[in-house]
Amino acid sequence: MNSRLRKRLFFEVRRFVHDIIYVDTRNLAQLTPEYLSLNDAYLRTKKKCESKKLPLDVNPKGVFACNELDLKEVNVYGFDYDYTLAVYKASMDSLLYNLGLDGLINKFKYPPGIREMKFDPNFAIRGLHYDIEKGLLMKLDSFLQIQLGTVYRGLSPVPDVEVLKLYKNKTVPLAYVENHGKTSQYFSSKMIQLADLFSVPEMCLLCNVAEYFERSQIDYHPEILFRDVKTSVGSGHPKMHNIVQHNVTEYLEQNPGIREWFERLYAAGKQLFLITNSPYQFVNAGMGHMVGADWEKFFDLIIVQARKPLFFTDESRPLRIYDKVQNTHVWDKVTQIKKGVIYYEGTLNQLQELTGWRGNEVLYFGDHPYSDLADVTLEHGWRTGAIIQELTHEIDTLNHTDFKKNCNWLQMLTQLIEECQEVDEADAKITLGTWTMERDKIRQDIKKVFNPQFGSVFRTYHNPTYFSRRLFRFADVYTSNLTNLLHFSEQHVFYPRRGVMPHEYSSYFV
Repeated sequence: MNSRLRKRLFFEVRRFVHDIIYVDTRNLAQLTPEYLSLNDAYLRTKKKCESKKLPLDVNPKGVFACNELDLKEVNVYGFDYDYTLAVYKASMDSLLYNLGLDGLINKFKYPPGIREMKFDPNFAIRGLHYDIEKGLLMKLDSFLQIQLGTVYRGLSPVPDVEVLKLYKNKTVPLAYVENHGKTSQYFSSKMIQLADLFSVPEMCLLCNVAEYFERSQIDYHPEILFRDVKTSVGSGHPKMHNIVQHNVTEYLEQNPGIREWFERLYAAGKQLFLITNSPYQFVNAGMGHMVGADWEKFFDLIIVQARKPLFFTDESRPLRIYDKVQNTHVWDKVTQIKKGVIYYEGTLNQLQELTGWRGNEVLYFGDHPYSDLADVTLEHGWRTGAIIQELTHEIDTLNHTDFKKNCNWLQMLTQLIEECQEVDEADAKITLGTWTMERDKIRQDIKKVFNPQFGSVFRTYHNPTYFSRRLFRFADVYTSNLTNLLHFSEQHVFYPRRGVMPHEYSSYFV
């Protein structure tokens, strides 16, 4: 090793050891150039990693702040129903899958052989993108980059070479992904995102049928398949509502603590409202199961079949009264909001005019970052909370000792590779190649513990996912279950943590 390289390695490894491994500067004198070969640097880094204290566990019942939220300012609490108040069992996914499968066979005359393709609850995750034209399911990061290794046609991974050939680049153009702000069901973009949990069994059905066609060498049009599956699953929802409301305990968790929280908010003089796309009888059965037969007394306003996101964007759709006894809709004009009356459809503008609820005093919880949270925060200044049930699994994984050790070593090994990558000797390049292969394996291992195909809902190998980016943009706070808020008073202030930007890293850890 020439003297110039030895000197460079000395200063770079010394800085790395000081900044990243936190070794006492009194020991730096021992790191003389003659000992600073690449292998020595690797072994010292490995040893230091093994002695490094592991991060503390994350609280699985925590409420995480993206933006400062002062609950003292909140006088009105609003809620979506499905996957927000209602926590469904795994049987719900199987039910939706099977209803969609029946529709494909009975209505669209798909081959009965597709019944061989069973629902796999561990295949897809929320936040993925589906390319309607190409028939590919994939994971995008916050920069619209495709995470290679997470692109699937049916149930089969697509080789990276083919992905790059299809898209000409790792980065997907914005116009290909975004629908330019349109909230219509007719998408102008060529991709659709799985943004809620109802879409997970739908996407599994889509991939299963595509896999069946691929294996059977049956020609099919990816966009037609997508439309048929979407229509079939959608038409199965009324059947699902009927089945679940007559078998509530089979499909719905008890969600203990929800009534206690409602009672506390009610006693504190807070106003509560519910806006859901689900029908009244379905919601009534579920709320009765979770809260009790008197659940309506907690709510100042209840709107069913709201047709979100149109509820938040339409201007002229009138609010109507729902007759619980006759199971029909009254044609009278709604001029005031009355407690104990069930309402149907309407618009957000009407709600605000009739109630006077505005801006920071409203905190609305939903599970869908777009149809529940985006418009109310961007256009109306409401505060928002996202209920992300996958957090329970994600945090359990983060807290595992082996996962923490792998993350520590991945960080330190990556930094070591970066600091030593300028070497030009052949043997050194071979060593760096070995380190890079080790790094790639660790990244794969870390990914697979969340989900074997797609990894974490919240990040790719090193970037936040596209789903995370939208979640952090539209939600002031997020948590795994509404009942986690029982641990906080109505006077609590949620503060976001100050993150370290790339250009700040050295100044924080010198």
